[in-house]
Amino acid sequence: MGDFASMEDSFEEKEQVFDGPIPGGGEGSRVFRRLQPLPLTLWCLPHDQHLPHRETRLVGLCCSVKVEKMGNAESNAYRNHLSRFLPEEQSDIDEVFDALSGSSGSAGAKNGKATKKTVTLAALQAYTREPLPEQMTVRLYNGMKSIDLTGKSSGLSEQIAKEQFVIFMSNLLKGNADEKITIIMRMISKTEGPVKGKQIQEFTEDLIMSVVHVLSYRNELKGWNWENTRDPASGVKALASQLLSELKLADGTKPVGPQLTETNFDQSVIEDWVYRVPQISIFLSVVIRQGLHVLHSLPDQTKDILNLVPGCKGIKGRGLVSLFDIPSIIYINSHLPAELQHKWHLLFSSRLHGESFSQLCGHIVNKGPCIVILKDLDGYIFGGFASHSWEVKPQFQGDNRCFLFSVFPSLAVYTYTGYNDHYMYLNHGQQTMPNGLGMGGQHDYFGLWIDSDYGKGHSKAKPRCTTYHSPQLSAKEDFTLDAMEVWAVGDLPESAGTKGKKSILDVDPEAQALLEMTGKSRQSEGLREPVEEDDDDDN
Repeated sequence: MGDFASMEDSFEEKEQVFDGPIPGGGEGSRVFRRLQPLPLTLWCLPHDQHLPHRETRLVGLCCSVKVEKMGNAESNAYRNHLSRFLPEEQSDIDEVFDALSGSSGSAGAKNGKATKKTVTLAALQAYTREPLPEQMTVRLYNGMKSIDLTGKSSGLSEQIAKEQFVIFMSNLLKGNADEKITIIMRMISKTEGPVKGKQIQEFTEDLIMSVVHVLSYRNELKGWNWENTRDPASGVKALASQLLSELKLADGTKPVGPQLTETNFDQSVIEDWVYRVPQISIFLSVVIRQGLHVLHSLPDQTKDILNLVPGCKGIKGRGLVSLFDIPSIIYINSHLPAELQHKWHLLFSSRLHGESFSQLCGHIVNKGPCIVILKDLDGYIFGGFASHSWEVKPQFQGDNRCFLFSVFPSLAVYTYTGYNDHYMYLNHGQQTMPNGLGMGGQHDYFGLWIDSDYGKGHSKAKPRCTTYHSPQLSAKEDFTLDAMEVWAVGDLPESAGTKGKKSILDVDPEAQALLEMTGKSRQSEGLREPVEEDDDDDN
C-alpha cells in the first residue's frame, strides 16, 4: 500500500465500533473512513493500533467493506425513523413486513445471493382483502411507494422496500402534519401537483368508510353494529362533508358545494387542513393499525384512538335501531369531554319506553351527563349534549360544555357562544313557566325544545340560536316528533346504580302529585317498571 504518510490526511477516525465481524480486524476494531467519492470504503485497524505517525508504515490493514445499501444520510434517516418505535413495536413491524414480503414471492435468491425483500401491490391486496376496502389498500400502497429513498422521484419502484414501509409507518403514526403531507397527497392522487376538491372528497369518504369497515371486521365497534344503527352510507358522506368544510384556501376563503369539488388545492393547503382536522390523522392511524394488524395492541395508542368509538350499553337484544349511525357516533363522541368518551348507555327510547314526557323524565333525571337525539317527521335528526344530570326545576342548568348538534341531513356540532348561560332546561307541571325540555335560546324560543305535551317541539333560530350559534335544526321551525333517544355518557353516577334505585315518584313526592294534577298518573305507572341489569355489549 505504500508509506502511510502519503495517506495520513485521507483518513478520519469514526467515533463508533464497527457493528459486525470484520475480517482480520478482531473484536473491537476501530474503524476509519477513507475520504473519497462514493462508494464509501471502510478500513479496519486492530483496536490497539493508533493513527500512525509519518514514519510508521501501515501494518495490519486487511480489508475494505463497500457500503452497498444506502448512503450515510439515507441510513441515518432510516435509523431515526426506526428509533421512534419501541423494541417491541419494531418487532411487530418486522413481523408484518415479513408476512407481506413473503406473500409477494420477492425474497428469493438471484445469482446465489439473497435478494432484498419487497412488497408488491398484489401482496398488500391479498393481506388486506377482508379488513380493508380495495380502494383504501391501493391508496396505502401509493403512499408507501411515494417515499423516495434514492432522490430520483421519476424512477420510483413498483415494489415497497423495508425502509419505505418503516418510514411510512413513522411519518403517519408518529409524525407531524409536515411529515405526513407528502404521503397523504399521494394517497389522494398518484400524480404530483395540486389536487381537486373532488379527489379530496373521495379520499375522505374512502378513509371514513374504511374505518367503519375495519372496526367492524376486527370486532372493535364495542357493541354497535350494522343492525342497531342507521345505514352508515349517508353518515360517511355527512362526516366527509363536515371535515371538508374546514378546507381553507390561502386567502382564508372556504369553497363549498360545487365550487369545492372543482377547486384546486396545493400541498400547503392540505397540510394546513390535516393540522387543523385531527380526525384525518386519527382515521389513518386506525386504518393502518387495524387494517395491517400492526401496533394495534401496543400501549402507544392515544386516547383519541382508544375512545374513538364508545362502548354501547343498554341496547343489546332489544331490537332497537338507533337514530345514530357509526360515523356520527364517532364525530359526536369526539366533542364530549375526554372523561365521558368511553361509554354510552341508553336511558330512554320512545320506541321502547313509549311516547310520554313523564316516562322521559323518569328515565333521564339524575343520570349524569346525557346526549339527547331526536328525529322529526320530515326525517331531520338532531339533538344536544347536556353536561350535567337533568333536574326538574324552572331554572336553566348545565355549563359551557353543553352543545347542540345535527346528524341529518348534515353533521355538525354547535358550541357555546358566551352570549348567555341558557344551556339546558327541564320543567314539568308548572303553570307560570314553560314545561318541557329545552337547550339554548330563551323561554318559548329555544334552539331545541320538546314540549311536555309530548310529540310537539320547536327549533327557533333567526338567524342563529344565541347560546350555541346553531341554525334551525329541524325541517320546520315547529315540528312533530317521530322518535327520541337519550344516552348517558361516561359512567353512571352512583345514585343511578342499577340495583335498588327509586323512580322519580319516590325521589320527588311532589312530582307524583303534579303528574296526577295533569291527568298523567296512569302513564306514570311506567316509571316503576323493573330496572334492567346493565348488559355487557362490548362483544
